[in-house]
Amino acid sequence: MNMKQKIRGRGSQIQVKNKFFRNEYTVEHIEGVDISDIQNTKTQYTAEHPKKIVNKIYSPVVPFMYSMNPYQGCEHGCIYCYARESHQYWGYGAGLDFERKIIYKPKAPQLLEKQFNNKKWIVSPIMLSGNTDCYQPIEKKLKLTRGLLKVCLKYKHPVSILTKNALVLRDLDILIPLAKLKLVRVGISITSFDNKLRSVLEPRTTSVQKKLKAVELLSKNNVPVIVMVAPIIPGLNSHEIPNIVKKVAKLGALAVGYTTVRLNGEIAEIFENWIRETYPDRANKVMNQIKEINGGNLYSKGKNRMKLHGETSFMIKHLFRVARNKYLKGIEIPEYDLTTFHRPSNQLRLF
Repeated sequence: MNMKQKIRGRGSQIQVKNKFFRNEYTVEHIEGVDISDIQNTKTQYTAEHPKKIVNKIYSPVVPFMYSMNPYQGCEHGCIYCYARESHQYWGYGAGLDFERKIIYKPKAPQLLEKQFNNKKWIVSPIMLSGNTDCYQPIEKKLKLTRGLLKVCLKYKHPVSILTKNALVLRDLDILIPLAKLKLVRVGISITSFDNKLRSVLEPRTTSVQKKLKAVELLSKNNVPVIVMVAPIIPGLNSHEIPNIVKKVAKLGALAVGYTTVRLNGEIAEIFENWIRETYPDRANKVMNQIKEINGGNLYSKGKNRMKLHGETSFMIKHLFRVARNKYLKGIEIPEYDLTTFHRPSNQLRLF
């Protein structure tokens, strides 16, 4: 695809049908021909008022029990994002809708405080951004993530963050005291050191240089940093694993992890359209290797969905294991302190 013809600032270049709907929304041309509203690039924001913000995770492959998401949909536009599929539950599409129809929860901090004041609540680390990025562009204005972190500090409750945005540095004044109490970990996702590749994989995320600066500044302020080399897409960025691990270790990251690309549901159609239009010369190779690591499918289902197969997956595992042992061996990340949690007294709240 000619880059000038692409929708600038968007990952997906197509709308895909919501699997829960029989019909589709279209824009009717003046001459009576139905056309897609694909060129409408304006982002729309909608407030949503749920009864709770903390969700319990029921999955044997997820390393945390609770998550909270102040936003649904994500303007970062990562073409591979597994959360795209969940946007369909809100009546939207997993393609362009996911990037330009953003739902936000204005009462998120108040809901979290209500959760912490529930006498039945048992302290457990909460993942801030289990689904979509809590530091996506609109956070700069709405400050919902900042509000949630303030509540965690107020109650001295453990929290972890996963983001692709250097906006996390804005909240150092909250993260530093949380870190001193062993109540926070920050995960920074780095997909590639190639800004050209990053700009089409995840068009509205922070540049590589700013992500690395975030790793460095957080580490210098003793905020534990975990770098996720994710997702690994064979044939696109898998060769970068050693260089990324080496660099972030030098900047102070305490741990690294990785995941491979998961093309669940409608994301397979979105990604394949993208790879064939953006990198036509390597599209077949990439798609075939994704199938290989997933046992012949684009996505493995069920409890074994994180299990990888084939020579390509062996190469990825080996590269990662060697790099981690070389640059981060013997380095440990502090355990959360679950004993500091407290509920401020009602008397104190009057002042």
